[in-house]
Amino acid sequence: MQFQKKYLPLLLGIAIAVGIFVGGKLNFTDAPDRLFSSSNSKKDKLNRLIDYIDYDYVDDVNTDSIVDVTVNGILDNLDPHSVYISKEDMDRVTENMKGDFVGIGVSFYTYKDTIAVIRSIENGPSAKVGIKGGDRIIMADNDTLYGDRLSDGEIVKKLKGPINTKVNLKVYRKGEPELLSFTVKRGNIPIKSMDAAYMLTNDLGYIKLNRFAESTYKEFKKGLDKLKGLGATQIALDLRENPGGFLGIAEQIVDEFLEDDKLILFTKNKRGNIEKSFATSKGDFEKGNVFVLIDENSASASEIVAGALQDNDKGTIVGRRSYGKGLVQREMDLGDGSAVRLTVSRYFTPTGRSIQRPYGNGNKAYYDDYLKRLENGELLDSDKIEVADSLKFTTPKGKIVYGGGGIIPDVFVPIDKAMQNETLTFLKRRGFIGYFVFETLEKDRAKFTGLSRQDFIENYTISDDLVLEFQDYLNIRAGSKVTFVAYHDEVKQYIKATIADQLFGNGAFEEVINQRDIMIDEVIKLSGAEE
Repeated sequence: MQFQKKYLPLLLGIAIAVGIFVGGKLNFTDAPDRLFSSSNSKKDKLNRLIDYIDYDYVDDVNTDSIVDVTVNGILDNLDPHSVYISKEDMDRVTENMKGDFVGIGVSFYTYKDTIAVIRSIENGPSAKVGIKGGDRIIMADNDTLYGDRLSDGEIVKKLKGPINTKVNLKVYRKGEPELLSFTVKRGNIPIKSMDAAYMLTNDLGYIKLNRFAESTYKEFKKGLDKLKGLGATQIALDLRENPGGFLGIAEQIVDEFLEDDKLILFTKNKRGNIEKSFATSKGDFEKGNVFVLIDENSASASEIVAGALQDNDKGTIVGRRSYGKGLVQREMDLGDGSAVRLTVSRYFTPTGRSIQRPYGNGNKAYYDDYLKRLENGELLDSDKIEVADSLKFTTPKGKIVYGGGGIIPDVFVPIDKAMQNETLTFLKRRGFIGYFVFETLEKDRAKFTGLSRQDFIENYTISDDLVLEFQDYLNIRAGSKVTFVAYHDEVKQYIKATIADQLFGNGAFEEVINQRDIMIDEVIKLSGAEE
């Protein structure tokens, strides 16, 4: 911060020059010979200024960092969704959206200075050689993996490596007299974007997606086929908390539900060029009924799915007004390993509505919109949702829909105050429930041996004593007095769901937590069956 304050006048002084330079590079209407010629005085001005700072400025200045800060400043003044990705962040961002990475296949905590395995990923490299939940990985190829000095990032680097390479692990297992040795061959480990796919009722299947990555359509299709095989003639597609991702993946998922040649969406750039996307003949659920669950954090590609189905009178949108992001970004390489995701067009739903929220009052006001929604009561009462008659559109079957700021659901479900209170949110974000559950399992993992996933989900109960233990644990860890009198049952539900996740994974958390979900209950009612 001291650096930025000291050189703020300098940063502001070159911001315009850098902006012109970056803007020129991204102006695809310019001929290459004009854009990059030595006669481009704007580019020359920037180059000279950087050279002057490098060679003549009184203090040493990292001009690379100046450019990074300035690029971020420029993008902040364009729109809220044009962003800069530094070279250091590029691998992480790319990996997350690619949908997999090369590793040994465990989820873990850094627990008391040691890597504690929560669960080996099913059919992954570690599971195949016998590494289990509760194991501590002590060494990897003679490198120690314990102690305060190691960050999670450093640990992950030691466990990752080229595909099919081997790593020798030393593992401590409770009850074993000596360290165990395992040789693990690294493989592709999925970063799953489908959290769960299971049956809610005899004919209603449920699929939850957490983002739209490269692998999402394949995961979704596999889940859809599984549910059809189990008798699903209706699907609840849960896009709550889903921030979006690749537009093309959203189009593929919509295509599964829409009949041939139905318009999915169209995009328009600043030159007025329009590109339309239509459903094809490959859809496998065109005759089935679909419910799309959305909330105030469903954005971008999630809204493409909801808007396309709503505007084509397909299925029912259930929940609360979505985020309101109708801008399309394109990732552009900046030549040094960094990139910019620049907004290049707007997308419109089939009826022609833009669902992008206004952003003219700056990024802070834009991102504070959630608080505004909370304060004006629209998360509890659909009548409080602000709409404009000038942004009214009509679907082919005569349903009125609105543009101007998110997808308004067909069936409104208010926020569940019991499950969304500040204390529970704090506990989840800080990981206290996860750590407590891990310690609880460590005391006696044997008692869960032989307990099937379904038996646990349907019949296992969390005792009042365990909730009191968690209360005491939290008071020690957080250093403050906390009681769960007002939401005792909700805490039980989260503890049980977290135990299910650590024992079984693969959507077990959602199966448990959905048992007390009022939006799921509403969808079951709408589907015509209750179980």
